[in-house]
Amino acid sequence: MGPDAAGVFSPLFKQVNETADLFLLAGDLTRVGAVREAEAFAEELEVVDVPMVGVLGNHDFHADCPDEVCAVLEQAGVRMLEGDALVVDCGGTRVGVAGTKGFGGGFLGASGSDFGEPEMRAFIEHSKQLASSLESALESLAGCCEVKIALTHYSPVAGTLEGERHEIYPFLGSYLLGDAIDAAGADLAVHGHAHGGSEQGLTPAGIPVRNVALPLIKDPFRVFVVGDVTEPVPA
Repeated sequence: MGPDAAGVFSPLFKQVNETADLFLLAGDLTRVGAVREAEAFAEELEVVDVPMVGVLGNHDFHADCPDEVCAVLEQAGVRMLEGDALVVDCGGTRVGVAGTKGFGGGFLGASGSDFGEPEMRAFIEHSKQLASSLESALESLAGCCEVKIALTHYSPVAGTLEGERHEIYPFLGSYLLGDAIDAAGADLAVHGHAHGGSEQGLTPAGIPVRNVALPLIKDPFRVFVVGDVTEPVPA
């Protein structure tokens, strides 16, 4: 989102109020992480009346002011998550959302390791830390809700990356996120980032994963019925 796209999304986002109980934002909410871009997106969200929960994406970090971007979105009513969770009342059903941006590293059989140069060790350590924080956030929801959702930007499984070049899988997600989701349990995992991937996947334990990257779904949002995660309903 940028200032030049003002007014594009707000008419479409009005439909969220009619079709959904909760609006999840899976990162890359700005083009280069500029505050003015976040402000433009916040204006588009003014029409949304249902609870909004989001995480940042890699684009939102580029200008080196992610805290300022988060502050703008929080002011607009979006609860931004990074290694934490919250419970939302959705029509009498308590829905818990645990979120993190996540990070890359790859998947079993073709993943990086925390060995060698300090830059490589730091890369994998960052991924480990964020996956661990997601697991802890999901665990904190135990007994607090009827539905648990894991919200990330990077993908937790390779299945939703099918269609992307295999060479870039390590930069699109990490199996550590999928392991964290399986360890703590969830009813649904939602991510973005993989523009050329696939919409549907499963964690090793069989938890449904949905890729909602805008260039892939080509719609302003998708509606999922959690508990019976069917084919998405385009809005």
